[in-house]
Amino acid sequence: WPPMRAVYLLRSAAPGGPARGRTYVGFTVDPRRRLRQHNGGRRRGGARRTSGRGPWEMELFVHGFPSDVAALRFEWAWQHPNSSHHLLTPPLRRQREQPISFALRLLPRLLRAPPWSRLPLKIRWLRPLHPTLELAPPPHVVEEEGVGLPRLKRKKGRSQEMGMSKAPCCLCQEAEATPLLRCPRPLCSMAAHPPCLARLFLAQEPLQLLPVGGACPGCHTHLLWGDLIRRCLGEAEPEEEWAETDDVIIPSSAPT
Repeated sequence: WPPMRAVYLLRSAAPGGPARGRTYVGFTVDPRRRLRQHNGGRRRGGARRTSGRGPWEMELFVHGFPSDVAALRFEWAWQHPNSSHHLLTPPLRRQREQPISFALRLLPRLLRAPPWSRLPLKIRWLRPLHPTLELAPPPHVVEEEGVGLPRLKRKKGRSQEMGMSKAPCCLCQEAEATPLLRCPRPLCSMAAHPPCLARLFLAQEPLQLLPVGGACPGCHTHLLWGDLIRRCLGEAEPEEEWAETDDVIIPSSAPT
């Protein structure tokens, strides 16, 4: 299964001192385990910049990146907005603006910038009362909400359940030993090769390489490309479950 690739935002819950209000952006394949490492210090795998400056809580993570490289570039641009060439006009830090507020102002601007603007990304908020982003993310970016850090579960894709399908593609009518993308609606039998469906979705955007979504050729329901790919291949997804006691998660009280 494709692993989860998440870029996360931490905030220090230290009540006072130089660590109060600090933030940290990082990359992980397991947000639950990574937070435990940060709160355990360097001896338990935490980062040098977070060691001794906690306790830390995770504000959110962004997942759905197609590769480690895409996620790591997003992480670096979030950490260094003024040095990244992806943000043509990076926002300036406002006077007396909290680090967490500045990080949240950067997030939707990064999501709207190439090469991430067309990726099927998801924002997973980890606080029940999270702040509203100043700028809305792209319409196809899904915002999820959860309480505490979730475990990861593996979702078995339909192609994995059925093996390599030899059924014909509904668009080219050819049968190839390749996974087919299928409409999630139970009453729709649409099944198409990924390249065929991508060409259909990109008919109005011939200069683009990656579709965002389009109308199902079977039932005409609007489908997101990322949902079809995740359904076909399976992906590590958050499972709704309370964190264990060894995960240090502290209710946020820091100002935003």
